[in-house]
Amino acid sequence: MQRVLASLMVVALSLGLLAACGNGNKDNGDGAPDATPVIDPGDGGNYTADLDPADFVERIDNPYLPCVPGSTWVYESSDGAERIEIEVLAETRDILGIAATIVRDTVTDEGELVEDTYDWYAQDKAGNVWYLGEDSTEYADGKAVSKHGSWEAGVDGALAGIIMQANPAVGQAYRQEYYKDEAEDLAKVIAVGGSQSITFGDFDEVVTIQEWTPLEPAVVENKFFAPGVGAILEEKVLGEEGRVELVSYNPAR
Repeated sequence: MQRVLASLMVVALSLGLLAACGNGNKDNGDGAPDATPVIDPGDGGNYTADLDPADFVERIDNPYLPCVPGSTWVYESSDGAERIEIEVLAETRDILGIAATIVRDTVTDEGELVEDTYDWYAQDKAGNVWYLGEDSTEYADGKAVSKHGSWEAGVDGALAGIIMQANPAVGQAYRQEYYKDEAEDLAKVIAVGGSQSITFGDFDEVVTIQEWTPLEPAVVENKFFAPGVGAILEEKVLGEEGRVELVSYNPAR
């Protein structure tokens, strides 16, 4: 899915990231890329995620990522070509003994389906929302062409990660997922308590989370989350251009 800072802040952030990523694609002499991490989760590459089903609750009510069955969100790119529709399903999936909430995420480009994904989330008693995997299918010309990026915690060495902290605080850095060479997204909270205006509305107490993966080291994006709604905006700030905004939100009643 699993989504703007003022212009001056974006420029400042981009300059800082450029400095941090200056050697992002440098060859280390043996043919492997020597990527300077934009986000360091602090685990030294020795990440573990030992989850106890007893630590999890049935309902995901984290204010920054509410996942009540029946809720829907729609996002569109600034050029109107891309449309993302998200729905929380009533069904659950058992993963490592945890009843994971299923969230469907479909992406169309110029009206043509390009990706259909089922994400699996669960919330622990502390309020952290964990990402337990995804079943993703990419399409071209109406046909399924790839399952790239699909993974499930506990299968083939894949590990769960946190998709939203219970109490986001500036400086928190963490893994959102880990499946070697397939899914290695990292996140860092870079701002809390801000305000953000988009066409859909004005929001306060916004949390800004920066995302990066060593699998695409030149690309950095910021996602903005509003309490009671979830993701409201996504912007590429380095390596690529792009902006996706929330255009519709229908919470389950």
